[in-house]
Amino acid sequence: MQGSSDKTFYLETFGCQMNVHDSEKVIGTLLQQGYRQVPSVEEAGLILYNTCSIRDKAEQKVFHRLADYRKLQEQGKKFGVLGCVAQQEGERIFERAPHVSIVCGSASYRNLPEMLVQIEAGNRTTGLDDRQTDHCFETEYTARTNPHRGYITIIEGCDKFCAYCVVPFTRGKERSRTSASVLAEVRQLAELGYTEIQLLGQNVNSYRDPDGKKSFAELLKAVAEVNGIERVRFTTSHPRDFGRDIVQAIDGTPALCDHVHLPVQSGSTRVLDAMQRLYTRDEYLERISWIHSAKRDISITTDLIVGFPGETEREFEETLSLLDAVGYDSAFTFKYSPRPNTPALRLEDAIPDSEKAQRLAVLNERQKQIQTRRNQRHLGQTIRVMVEGKNPTRGQWIGRTSQIKVLNFTAPERVELKTGSYADVKVTAIFPNSLVGEMIAGGL
Repeated sequence: MQGSSDKTFYLETFGCQMNVHDSEKVIGTLLQQGYRQVPSVEEAGLILYNTCSIRDKAEQKVFHRLADYRKLQEQGKKFGVLGCVAQQEGERIFERAPHVSIVCGSASYRNLPEMLVQIEAGNRTTGLDDRQTDHCFETEYTARTNPHRGYITIIEGCDKFCAYCVVPFTRGKERSRTSASVLAEVRQLAELGYTEIQLLGQNVNSYRDPDGKKSFAELLKAVAEVNGIERVRFTTSHPRDFGRDIVQAIDGTPALCDHVHLPVQSGSTRVLDAMQRLYTRDEYLERISWIHSAKRDISITTDLIVGFPGETEREFEETLSLLDAVGYDSAFTFKYSPRPNTPALRLEDAIPDSEKAQRLAVLNERQKQIQTRRNQRHLGQTIRVMVEGKNPTRGQWIGRTSQIKVLNFTAPERVELKTGSYADVKVTAIFPNSLVGEMIAGGL
């Protein structure tokens, strides 16, 4: 390890937005402990991988990366595996990658300062809290990578135990932060100039205020009312805990974005039961009806899995018919893959991968058609976007609507926009995955 005067680290993140925000907090913790972040493994004394294990390929990528850089151990570099793969594999990681010095699950990040002391002393160390932990990872040292959109985790862990999912085993039980601590962080971000807040949780709407002061819907409204906050998002919601009060909050609070991500996974009640999703097709569609009946035009996105063990062709057709019934604005779609420690491992995965791939292709094509049709409603509309950057090769600015859609647009000549600013854009063309438009004169 390099001298304490120049403790350097490199961190690579795999996986979801929760992991990305966890990395912001880990980076802040390391900086507070006297480390300096560097942009490459070659410059770093400590190389960390914050990992995801929801998909098999993400997990494989971590071990491939560790194998690729093993030779760097000869230069005195040390390695650490953080996050879901760390919690799932535990000390077995030392067997697969003996050059690793630190293995730390996400529920143990609060112990990182002590663990850093251990590896600096030349010891191996692990942080592997089980499902009994009541602690959230709150830190005032978060190193935020986006200067305009602030991510705040309000609930960690999961108690749902879906048959295909490793999250309950890798992130522990559900545990929420107090509404007071969340609102204090929102106010701090607003004072720093942040205008958009995204509340995070494996099941964000399962939030339960430990102080009993606010429901999830009440917390949403309170965050949106903080001075300086223009947009509030939340992800990911679980259908079982999705209440009509959330829709009412969106309807009555302009700063709450008109978008709900509500993963369904399958359109078949029998498959949903096998998945242990805790709701039926009809119960899911009831929640969709609440969203459809809102005064605001609320976009709906989802997650879908094809080829779950035992899924018949007819049950797959039920998923296709659900797409038509809901009219999703976009969908994240996956082939089922068995994950360690999950209940679905007891089921026979008899559907060939070629059949899963075929179903996925059919599903994606149907969803593409729906998205094209859904996006037609935006033609001619003037929509406010947050500016996220510029594509110089196309001469277009990149904006994000409150419905979380990408809107690429041109601005009047000699107008230079700032990332994080807002602009009013008239939609002139649509594609399945994006909109195109022109900034209206004076539309700042």
